[in-house]
Amino acid sequence: MRKDFYIFRHGQSSYNLAGRTQGRTNDSVLTELGREQARAVGQKLAGRGIEVIITSPLERAKETAKLANETLRVPVLTDERFIEVDVGEIEGMHYTDIQNKYGEKYQQWRSLDCKYENMCFEGGETKKQVRQRVFGGLEDYAENSAYDILAISSHGIMLSQVLIAMKVGVVDVKNGAILHIFYEDGKWKVAEWL
Repeated sequence: MRKDFYIFRHGQSSYNLAGRTQGRTNDSVLTELGREQARAVGQKLAGRGIEVIITSPLERAKETAKLANETLRVPVLTDERFIEVDVGEIEGMHYTDIQNKYGEKYQQWRSLDCKYENMCFEGGETKKQVRQRVFGGLEDYAENSAYDILAISSHGIMLSQVLIAMKVGVVDVKNGAILHIFYEDGKWKVAEWL
């Protein structure tokens, strides 16, 4: 049986606008543009048969789900497995400061190259851990959920790790971007970008 997932990144946040890394902070909230992007997600998903929205527990993802749901009007559930990567010691830092302090390490951490998938910043989590956590959640919903068409409100690095696992070479995912993937016969496939 086929299960469809529409995974979207939250709208622009205050930390996005300020050029700061977010990780798991809840201090970063949607900007006015971010709220517009969130509503646009709902409009793009209208008519696709979405039965539920599952959201990261972070406020920027929850607010995006809530605003998208103004159009969709479906149940909204929260799931820790779709939270953003724990960036550890670089949380809240400006990207320029991260580059100045960590230079090559930061470039490696941002890289698509799987040889860096086990590195992390102090107190943080690796990309491999992110992929295992996220795909654990996705497979749980694919195999055990009564829902057939699900939307997930999540984050940029979380979404980029889904893409890397599916051999799609994208590092930067725009705010409000939607990736449609599906699970059928025990395999994941990319359907489209919206």
